Amino acid sequence: MATLKFKDIKKMSKEEREGKLKELKLELVKSRINASKNKGSRTRDIKKIIARILTLNNQKHEDQKSSAPKNKKILPEINRKLNKK
Repeated sequence: MATLKFKDIKKMSKEEREGKLKELKLELVKSRINASKNKGSRTRDIKKIIARILTLNNQKHEDQKSSAPKNKKILPEINRKLNKK
């Protein structure tokens, strides 16, 4: 399996990323078993790819949160407290 770059993961749809994540987690378990038998292992590479996918998913989630309307009543209260000092 070739390493996935961040730009390649970015091009994937959400469903593709979720499917790839499941596939990689299964491969991680298999590589851990093989690592105990053999000296070489791909666990580090697989973990990096999983981290890239999760990072992208979290960034997308944060973007959606930041676009949500904010409570405008809080800002005047903060400004009043700051101006009192």
